[in-house]
Amino acid sequence: MKKLAVVILNWNGLDLLKELIPHLEKYSKREWSDLYVADNCSSDESVKYLRENHPDIKIIELDENYGFSGGYNKSLSMLEHDFFVLLNSDVEVTENWLDPIYHMMCNDDKIGIVQPKIKDYYDRNKFEYAGACGGFVDFLGYPFCRGRIFDSLEEDSLQYNSIKQVFWASGAAMFVRAELYKNLGGLDEMFFAHMEEIDFCWRSQRAGYKVMANPNSTVYHMGGATLSKYNSRKLFLNFRNNLLMLAKNLSFAKFLSVIFLRLILDGVAGVKFLFEGKVDMFFAVIKAHFAFYGLLFSNISEIKKSDEIIERYKISDQKQNKLYKHSIVKEYYINSKKYFSDLY
Repeated sequence: MKKLAVVILNWNGLDLLKELIPHLEKYSKREWSDLYVADNCSSDESVKYLRENHPDIKIIELDENYGFSGGYNKSLSMLEHDFFVLLNSDVEVTENWLDPIYHMMCNDDKIGIVQPKIKDYYDRNKFEYAGACGGFVDFLGYPFCRGRIFDSLEEDSLQYNSIKQVFWASGAAMFVRAELYKNLGGLDEMFFAHMEEIDFCWRSQRAGYKVMANPNSTVYHMGGATLSKYNSRKLFLNFRNNLLMLAKNLSFAKFLSVIFLRLILDGVAGVKFLFEGKVDMFFAVIKAHFAFYGLLFSNISEIKKSDEIIERYKISDQKQNKLYKHSIVKEYYINSKKYFSDLY
């Protein structure tokens, strides 16, 4: 058994596979790596194409579409490697992308999760929205990145080219220690898609593991290949799941103090969508809040179980990378801090 498995979760991504699998094969074959495509019950000819054109790619066929979280959990449970790489189907890898992170994780067993530098597939001088050079979260739960705050994407001038401990790593290209993934139960399937990687990174830190960004490895991400950035379903999942993530990982007292402010800020975001004529986005924000409350109250026992699992597999009481203590909304929109370097 090889030590590392690169796993692409695919759903009706035939065109993406045709374009990007050749890059994966060219730059990912090592004596210690296996390459997989886990197919989330595609209705196109993805599986047929891979079998006929890329026989070295191993295929895991799932019997239905389990979403991002469920698809990876079911697929990775079948593998016995030491490390997994969760790789989006719309990511182009580059030469030497595996080696720096693989060796880094082999040399430090407290590193649980690592992401490479993630740049924009279409504008290659810029960082990409979903991860950039490592993710952070403010005290209200809003995520941002080293290289991206809200919709402001920075150009990569090597300003963030240091290996750094971060708060979360992008699910677009996430290296994770297999033992950690399985012990913590993998990605939370309540999320279905979006924010589940941030939740997993948060839980991993609570268990004493480090989350890192290593810019010595670079990939290019198309972004929005599954759901458009302005898709109301994606907005609904982002708002609902972000609140769920906070409820799972904050103490009850801290969560109560945060949820009131979030109701106000999310309400402002909803009204903004309404004034812009995006009625479907306005209702998505409202639906997200009601869906969150229903999900929370019906899954309290599961959330408590998650806390118990973290305690059971905790490797140290090492202080996690803290939440950003200021409001990123205020810093960005009021104080005009558009670059990560303005924040720290």
